[in-house]
Amino acid sequence: QVPLVESGGGLVQPGGSLRLSCAASGSIFRINTMGWYRQAPGKQRELVAAITSGGSTNYADSVKGRFTISRDNAKNTVLLQMNSLKPEDTAVYYCHAEMVYGSSWYKPRDYWGQGTQVTVSS
Repeated sequence: QVPLVESGGGLVQPGGSLRLSCAASGSIFRINTMGWYRQAPGKQRELVAAITSGGSTNYADSVKGRFTISRDNAKNTVLLQMNSLKPEDTAVYYCHAEMVYGSSWYKPRDYWGQGTQVTVSS
């Protein structure tokens, strides 16, 4: 099983900032896209931000101008800088990676972290 480990979640006041980090390790042959999803209680999981191997980014409309996604290909790491946080940002945030893992002959697959809680207090 692929280790895809998140860190950086926590409790923050409205208007504050957090930085989430996710690192993949093991027999990684290629990482195509990395990103962050979130799921609030009673709601479906939604895409927050994603970044391709070439550096192209995509953001949910609700976070544009506030969140910034970046990656370090040498370290197989993706970061999410979250500024101007709002109570509606409260959710479990999940790291996602589409990777060729284990063998160069394998097709890319979707891998998920275990999630980290982000709470923006009212």
